[in-house]
Amino acid sequence: MTLQFPKVHTDSKQQVFVSFYIEGKRFRLYGGKRIHSTTEPNSYPIPERESIGKVLAAEIYSYLLNGGVILSYRSAKPISGKRTDLEYLKQALELKSNSNYSEKYKAMLAFSFKCLQESMTGSLIDAEVLRNTFSRYSNGVSHNTLRRHLNVLFNEAVSMGMGSNPMAEIKSKKAKAILHKPFDNVAKVLEEIQGFNQNLHLCCLLTYGCLLRPHREVRELTWGDFSENLDQISLSGSRNKSGRNRIVPVPSFIRSSLNNTGTTNNIFTGTIQSHNKDYFKTLWSRYKKQSTMLTEGQTMYSFRHSGAIDIYKRTGSLAKLQKALGHSSINVSLTYLRGLDIAELREEDMPKIVILP
Repeated sequence: MTLQFPKVHTDSKQQVFVSFYIEGKRFRLYGGKRIHSTTEPNSYPIPERESIGKVLAAEIYSYLLNGGVILSYRSAKPISGKRTDLEYLKQALELKSNSNYSEKYKAMLAFSFKCLQESMTGSLIDAEVLRNTFSRYSNGVSHNTLRRHLNVLFNEAVSMGMGSNPMAEIKSKKAKAILHKPFDNVAKVLEEIQGFNQNLHLCCLLTYGCLLRPHREVRELTWGDFSENLDQISLSGSRNKSGRNRIVPVPSFIRSSLNNTGTTNNIFTGTIQSHNKDYFKTLWSRYKKQSTMLTEGQTMYSFRHSGAIDIYKRTGSLAKLQKALGHSSINVSLTYLRGLDIAELREEDMPKIVILP
């Protein structure tokens, strides 16, 4: 890059700025913020501004000659220098954080970026940095979760101009799938929960009978999400994990537990606000400590798994199961049937011998 020494100017309002050209295009800086400098000529009295402007001009000249990055005004587009791997990744995270994703997903991206950044000693991201990052996660599920989210950021960074995705050298680990153990007697467990807490009981009813996810889809339900006669729930794509509009029927055994207030308020709080995201998690933890019926591996999500198994046993239809669960892939729905004794082969499917005349 051919660069002439920047010039100092004063505008009609007695504001001092520094001008310089990059590839024939003129740029102006009134302060040092964009080159990570604290020099601000216009914070000084008018007679002193020009001399401070000369200091800023020298800083800009040195910064650009040493490959410093200057981004376009109010933009992430570089007009000078080459961004480091870390700067590309920061921009990728910023883009994802400002996009229409769930707060949980954006929080995981930020956490993954932080894990990587803590393993770095410079701005270069190489295989050694990644190995240091992943060395703290021996558990297969944690390793793969971190890998998946970092890969999203790196792919976005590559689309912005980063040279390559170093995650190609990090392989996923084989992890044992964890299944929420279904209930043998749903009615008895629900009866025990009803005696413990009515809100938790209704949440578990909706998780089992409507196959809604408890910690967001159920927790944020309002009376406005129900049809007039309470036999149907409609959720927009922004309100459920799949991202698609979802309509589910409400069984009669749930409708008898609903007390419509005639408002569009939250069904648990009675106000426009829902409980905090850990509300049912906390209630379940308290219930679990005093329960005489729960066994190891049974969680609130066990009601969703139990409901899925019941649907399949009665209908034998994977398509209906997939639709009820709101999954985009039938392979995901199949995981809800693990451990269920389903015969995959029948006698008619086995080899046959045709006796020729």
